[in-house]
Amino acid sequence: MGNSLPEQKTEEELWLIYRKNRDPNIREAFIKQYAPLVKYVAGKVAVGMPHNVEFDDLVGFGVFGLLDAIDKFDPDKNVKFKTYAVTRIRGAIFDELRSIDWVPRSVRQKTREVEDAIGTLEAQLGRTATDQEIASAMGMDEAEYSKTIMKISGTSILSLHDVWFSGDENDKVSIGDSIEAPASLNPDVMVEKDEIRRVIVEAINELPDKEKKILVLYYYEDLTLKEIGQVLEVTESRVSQLHTKAILRLRSKLTNIRKGIM
Repeated sequence: MGNSLPEQKTEEELWLIYRKNRDPNIREAFIKQYAPLVKYVAGKVAVGMPHNVEFDDLVGFGVFGLLDAIDKFDPDKNVKFKTYAVTRIRGAIFDELRSIDWVPRSVRQKTREVEDAIGTLEAQLGRTATDQEIASAMGMDEAEYSKTIMKISGTSILSLHDVWFSGDENDKVSIGDSIEAPASLNPDVMVEKDEIRRVIVEAINELPDKEKKILVLYYYEDLTLKEIGQVLEVTESRVSQLHTKAILRLRSKLTNIRKGIM
């Protein structure tokens, strides 16, 4: 329990009181208590972002998510506030990044082209396409393809948080959420409602070993790209490149699957 919440009440009790009377003092206490969470989420998002995206801006965007989470949290739903807030904070940051459209159109276009090339190739081949095959399908040599991947690597993290499936307000599924939810890595514990997550996890499992490892270390084990480089004994820029390839491959796989199920 943080010092910012009144000592004589448990946090659960305070949530119930706040739901009833919207006491601004309790709201203020919750904001203070959970402010570090915004910095934590912003720090995770900042990794791999281009330099023109400021950490302080990300924190500012995330605060809106925290306020939204405090106002909409329902203690009866058996979800920890922290879990709920992280999703809201991250969502607010990505919504804001999307609305200011910081990704140059040329990069967006190139991302789509690579995704399309991977999707078409892998559907034809029935297996994972190599860099050489993808480059050749795009009329490039491998060095050019490598440069293209580096150019789009700063924007690939955002694309993981596009909503891939949307039910109601609380039922949105993004690829990033599916990698981050520990249960999603164990298909045995999934309930039927998580069919979409299962599809995403299957697509992750089909990735080349190193790419899969990077996604799990980054999203599930919370390691930075630099730390992953130390674990896999490769440079940080190599990790960034593999991370981007994994995301492009994953998105193209899922687009193919979605076409099949729509």
